[in-house]
Amino acid sequence: MTNKKKTNRDEKNLTAKQRMAIARQKMPERDPNERNKDFKEVNLGLTEELAIREAQRCLQCKNAKCIEGCPVGIDIPGFIKKIAEGDFLGADELIRRDNDLPAVTGRVCPQETQCEIKCVRCKSDAPVAIGWLGRFVADYAMQHGKAAAKKVTGKTGNKVACIGSGPAGITCAGQLAKMGHDVTIFEAFHKPGGVLVYGIPEFRMPNEIVQSEIETLKKLGVKIETNVIVGRTVTIEQLTNDEGYDAVFIGVGAGLPSFMNIPGENLKGVYSANEYLTRSNLMEAYNRESDTPIIRGKKVCVIGGGNTAMDAVRTSKRLGAEQSIIVYRRAREQMPARAEEVKHAEEEGIEFEFLTTPVEVLGSDTGWVRAIRCVRMKLGEPDESGRRRPIPVEGSEFTIDCDQVVVAIGISANPLLTKATTGLKLNKWGYIEVDDNLMTSIPGVFAGGDIVRGSATVILAMGDGKTAAKNIDAYLQKQ
Repeated sequence: MTNKKKTNRDEKNLTAKQRMAIARQKMPERDPNERNKDFKEVNLGLTEELAIREAQRCLQCKNAKCIEGCPVGIDIPGFIKKIAEGDFLGADELIRRDNDLPAVTGRVCPQETQCEIKCVRCKSDAPVAIGWLGRFVADYAMQHGKAAAKKVTGKTGNKVACIGSGPAGITCAGQLAKMGHDVTIFEAFHKPGGVLVYGIPEFRMPNEIVQSEIETLKKLGVKIETNVIVGRTVTIEQLTNDEGYDAVFIGVGAGLPSFMNIPGENLKGVYSANEYLTRSNLMEAYNRESDTPIIRGKKVCVIGGGNTAMDAVRTSKRLGAEQSIIVYRRAREQMPARAEEVKHAEEEGIEFEFLTTPVEVLGSDTGWVRAIRCVRMKLGEPDESGRRRPIPVEGSEFTIDCDQVVVAIGISANPLLTKATTGLKLNKWGYIEVDDNLMTSIPGVFAGGDIVRGSATVILAMGDGKTAAKNIDAYLQKQ
């Protein structure tokens, strides 16, 4: 029995010239004026025909630079070749050897700055759509009930605790389970998935996709305990000393919101992006029948220029805002958000105030937000990030009327776990310090993802989870 589909051409007989003649395929999308009113997914995914055609663009380089750009080291030419041949399930199986969340990374991973930017086709036209192809095969396997993960039979007898069920924790747990270790994930919220379920809206990452990947993880034998706050419900010392865990991986992310520290930030109607998105996504406040309320502003200002800011401002539009505005202190070219997310936001009617910084949130007599006072900025010399530093323009103050403000300027380390763990060394910003093997100052306790890096991408956290799993396995073998 085979799952291979008939291709339009014989894949083996395509010449490099024929492959180069194929233009990059377009991702089918929902109409902007329809999608900005609901939380259904924007990108519809490639069809089988589009996926095969896009896969035929791959030149199958012998020295594939795209693999070097992937933080989890997927065999990119290998799985794309299988797609071109119509072997979609084989492609999914190959991806899952290195990536435990292919349907997730295919949607939110910044391929354009990692694997795709390394594609040799960038020299002449557009890179192969590696991310879209990864999403395609993962979705195909899910839709056909044949996601490739299988329960491991050979067990080592070692117990490992993974704290946090976000990208780093899921990846670490999945890799360790494949090695035969007994793994339990401890999640503080009532639902597993971490930032994938509380931080990323349904229109970009459907919850059913995350839950499907979680179920695939469970098939490997990974156990998940929710509503467990490590640092309060239980400590790391109790996990290792009393509950018999031989090693621990900390992947709790960095969920403490940052604020601007300007007058008026304590007014009613000011949210951190963390709370705003968690209420809407995890607590389902976008549903008017939900038990968790959320303020539905008519004119919403979101401060920031990253992916979180894009998620928040597009959420506000879907919650009924008449005007949804991004206020960003640099120019469009310096925005850290993915180009696709900015494009989608513009198509959906999001407004942008570039080179603008709020200096005060203005309130009404009843303590509610009524406006933000801002100054115009100009770009000076590059700062430590490599981007040109924004400098205030004297005498440029102006106000933007609004009834809601969402602050999306970054996050920092949540001290709940770190302060409750004796002997855990932190850096000056409160993030966990690790050695080259991702081991912390406590033997047998490893860490990765945002709690080590600061705010980073899903795929970088997954790369840490994979690296940590390899080093945890080596540590346990030595023990």
